[in-house]
Amino acid sequence: MTRDPGRLAGRLQGALALAGGAALLLYALWPWLPRPGRAAPPRTVVFYGFSILGEAMNGDVLPEFARRWRARTGEPVEFITSFAGSGTITNQITLGVPAQVALLALELDAGRLAKAGVVAPGSWRRLPHGGVVNRTPFVLVVRKGNPKGIHDFADLAKPGVKVVHPDPLTSGGANWALLAEYGSAARRAPGREREAGTAALLGVWRHVAAQAASARAARTQFENGFGDVLVTYEQDVIADAASGALPGEIVYPPSTVLSEHTLVVVDKNITPAERPLIDALVAFLWSEPAQALFVKRGFRSVDERLNGANPHFGIIRDPFLVRDFGGWDRVKKEIVDDVWKDRVMKEVGK
Repeated sequence: MTRDPGRLAGRLQGALALAGGAALLLYALWPWLPRPGRAAPPRTVVFYGFSILGEAMNGDVLPEFARRWRARTGEPVEFITSFAGSGTITNQITLGVPAQVALLALELDAGRLAKAGVVAPGSWRRLPHGGVVNRTPFVLVVRKGNPKGIHDFADLAKPGVKVVHPDPLTSGGANWALLAEYGSAARRAPGREREAGTAALLGVWRHVAAQAASARAARTQFENGFGDVLVTYEQDVIADAASGALPGEIVYPPSTVLSEHTLVVVDKNITPAERPLIDALVAFLWSEPAQALFVKRGFRSVDERLNGANPHFGIIRDPFLVRDFGGWDRVKKEIVDDVWKDRVMKEVGK
């Protein structure tokens, strides 16, 4: 049979064109075609927290949540985190950083976010434990051997004592420290609480030699040789004290405040598709596995049953809470503003 060379060439050319078009289509669709073992794209959560949370969240709590989420859904989760003084991160969120969840050092900062329209007023109080995720008492860290003989907040007023303290204008921890200093004296003076608390703050703040923007930064100052005593969270120093890595010793005042740390969910930064993931993370923070990880990292759990797992927690004879002084709105007005800012700071000339 005779074949027409021209027709054969045309057919070949057409076949090549069809194959080329198919190849181009396959190339374009290749990233979206199902392939065995192909990993799901990661989900992202933006989490902000106060300064001493970094190791616990990045090292334990968030990775454990990601592991559980992936086991349940097959989706990997990545976290974008930022940790600084509670006042600083509150300002950043107010200015528009895309935080979806934030764990703040005190409820007062949650209230500031509500006043700025960032979160709904009181929304955190609808969470478990009124939004409080964990606690830690305020303690003193002194130099090895306690050469200044410091055993209580009142001893910070001794001649020659130099105090390192976080700054109440930027640090949530510093506001807790003010309440610890004021409250420890006030609780020992029934009927003249304000007089005793004011005198205690005057005694401490006459001896503040260095301030820092956050509790963690204040600790760094102390470790670099500033001062004789540091006022800080138990959590930030307990592990290093137990291992001998802390350049000092923890002193537990007979009476001190248990700081309580408040979670806020920034709904305006969460899309409907992200909501199940964020809700699961929020619920996880109060679960027994997460609370146990906080205890491991030196935070006291809101579930008292779990706190015995950390043998390094110190004993406080008279712990108290902010609600014992009327809550943060009252404490901010009557102690932080009226006493510390308007009287103490003016009198000590700072």
